[in-house]
Amino acid sequence: MEFRDAPEEAAFRAEVRSFIEQEVDDTVRRRPGIWGSFDTSRDAGRSTKGWRKKLADRAWIAPAWPKEYGGAGMTIMQQFIFNEEMSLCRAPRTGGGIALGMAGPTIMLYGTDEQKQRLLPPILSGDQVWCQGFSEPESGSDLASLQTRAVRDGDDYVLNGQKIWTSVAQHAQWMVLMARTDPDAPKHKGISYFILDMKTPGITIRPLINLLGSAGFNEVFFEDVRVPKENLLGEENRGWYIGTTTLDFERSNIASTTQLVLTVGDLVEWAREHIDSPECTLARNPGLRYELADRAVEAEVARLMSYRVISMQNNGLIPNHEASVAKLYSSELEQRIAVTAMKTVGLYGQLIGDEATLSNSMARMYLYAVAVTIGGGTSEIQRNIIAMRGLGMPRE
Repeated sequence: MEFRDAPEEAAFRAEVRSFIEQEVDDTVRRRPGIWGSFDTSRDAGRSTKGWRKKLADRAWIAPAWPKEYGGAGMTIMQQFIFNEEMSLCRAPRTGGGIALGMAGPTIMLYGTDEQKQRLLPPILSGDQVWCQGFSEPESGSDLASLQTRAVRDGDDYVLNGQKIWTSVAQHAQWMVLMARTDPDAPKHKGISYFILDMKTPGITIRPLINLLGSAGFNEVFFEDVRVPKENLLGEENRGWYIGTTTLDFERSNIASTTQLVLTVGDLVEWAREHIDSPECTLARNPGLRYELADRAVEAEVARLMSYRVISMQNNGLIPNHEASVAKLYSSELEQRIAVTAMKTVGLYGQLIGDEATLSNSMARMYLYAVAVTIGGGTSEIQRNIIAMRGLGMPRE
């Protein structure tokens, strides 16, 4: 694994840093650490929109998209450098969520020319919101057991069923969706992949309130929803393979490890500055210094795991169990960091406030961390992948 940038990579890193110095200020920069993820104020939304416009003007809104589709066409290493530098300066994440990071690339691979021309340009604005209709109440991690039905009726498919844990469905204009089109086929072979306009009659969205008291995800119900056949992506009954491609895009993100390093650094800096304050327990619990040191070392290990994944991709290899190792380690580390942070602020960590201070945000961070070992593939699923594909262990 080569830690040094090649000359052309160093030049690109300098270009990104120069852009950051010119365009990133306190109106754009996120609050310190993980607790900055909860800034949903109207002002934050306006500044983020302006930031997306600046990125779109350089085609950097879609770093991985080919230039022929309006993206930046960055190499694997350029994408990594771009994401790392943006994370280090605390700029808003540029993955574009499901629209730019998952739906767009999937449409590029499997869409018709008409679908690409119709669906891809609006995504590049950075303002279009998409959601992912995969999970169902009875499916759990066994996605192929989904039961939402799509029955062909003339030039449409008629959709009936339910999806759950659908992030940002209440804001989305479009959904990528998997539904069963052949109930008699083996479960992996009777599924089709659709693009759904969320304004279509028959769609009901019901928010699900999480531990933080917010509605980040939803239940979505379909009652005789008509989907034009033009919105079928790929071949009928071959949607499972397209869906796994979408999940591969989701699991290739490695930018979060830099965030973990920053979070631990912020926590240590806060503890140093507040050591004599009643908000900080460090003076009363000197052993906490060792725990903070452990978190700092572990965050660097997580970053090195990300470097390993990107090095494999850069050398034309496909990280499989390696990506699962990195995801498992970093998500469980995020929970350990949250626990350490709560210990550091003591009883003050039970206060949940809107003020942008660490001690007022620890409870939010702690509760948020519960979900990180579930989203994007549970820790149990990651361990199974590591066991079977990495260690060669049998299924049973």
